[in-house]
Amino acid sequence: MGYIHNSVKDDLGKIGVLVALESNADASQLNKLGKELAMHIAATSPSSLSIEDLSSELVDRERKVLIDQAMSSGKPEEIAKKMVEGRLRKFYSEVVLLEQVFVIDGETKVSDVIKKFSKEINKDIKINSFIRFNLGEGIEKDTKNFAEEVAEQLSD
Repeated sequence: MGYIHNSVKDDLGKIGVLVALESNADASQLNKLGKELAMHIAATSPSSLSIEDLSSELVDRERKVLIDQAMSSGKPEEIAKKMVEGRLRKFYSEVVLLEQVFVIDGETKVSDVIKKFSKEINKDIKINSFIRFNLGEGIEKDTKNFAEEVAEQLSD
């Protein structure tokens, strides 16, 4: 399923999203869900599909920052641990697709939206992967010294 956001022409926009759904359901049954998921991804820019997909370095770095913040607050260790776990859950809800609140309804987690829709059509549905890209993303621009560039053109 694909989605183009901020369309400037047909099939050309500033943000593009592809979502790979796995299901034995008819494609026609999955179109609405797929488009809504793609719109959600365009709006929220999640870093990963699931908590397990997050890099351990990123999670460790975030946990260390949160532990340092909690310990510097002067709270007892037990309360500091609970603060860290709560803040980690908040972090996950910001960067993990399946943990995010679905922007279409503003209250249900994406994982629950998929479960509910799966139940409605009586078919299993799984997000295998997604990709979100911005117009111009990944383009490398040559950086030359202006004076060298002018000298190079004059020598030709």
